[in-house]
Amino acid sequence: MDPAVCIVVGYGPGVGHGIARAFAQAGASLLLLGRQPERHGPLLAELQGALQASGAAARLQAADAGDPEALAAAIGAGLAALPAQAGPVVLVYNAVVPTAAPPTALSPARLAADLQVDVVGALAAVQAVLPLLRQRGGALLFTGGGMAHHPVAAVASIGIGKAALRALVQCLAQELAGHSPAVGVGMVTIMGQVAAGTAFDPAAIGEAFVALQQRLARAEPGPLEELFQG
Repeated sequence: MDPAVCIVVGYGPGVGHGIARAFAQAGASLLLLGRQPERHGPLLAELQGALQASGAAARLQAADAGDPEALAAAIGAGLAALPAQAGPVVLVYNAVVPTAAPPTALSPARLAADLQVDVVGALAAVQAVLPLLRQRGGALLFTGGGMAHHPVAAVASIGIGKAALRALVQCLAQELAGHSPAVGVGMVTIMGQVAAGTAFDPAAIGEAFVALQQRLARAEPGPLEELFQG
């Protein structure tokens, strides 16, 4: 079953838009959260055009993934502003801070701020939508990064954040296993450099997220973490 609503935290013109477009094509209404929504008007118009045939809606809202209380409030307000509907809900957590610094040049304060977005925000988003998912079913999906498996010193914060996010996903999967209605948990880990027109095109990554959500909805066996190799 396709989701009635797909929430994308960390929306932007790259992977976030690829995910949103793929779920729009699957007929889901969209709640898109990003720090600077005013930049993405043309992208929103594109998504709204894709949704016309299904009658689904799209809403773009400001949210700071590094502020757990504000993020939870933005999710609640955004869901309330969408047309009332029933059916499963999918949360996709796609936020990350791309800090470029080796460990010895990475201040503890900078790392803490990055982890606030990379991991703490993910937990806040999950807790904000979980009551709805417990009622209606759906999935919690996350954008992983190859640096969780193969850290690169020059961008140490990204690898640390993605590794911590990976652990959170594993813990959520253990906790929510067997819940009824089903709440699927999964992760698409991007094992290369994202760029349009390549094997790591955002559109292809978005399709991988929809395929994972559909596999989880059908309760088919498969890995918790899908490694997107392009």
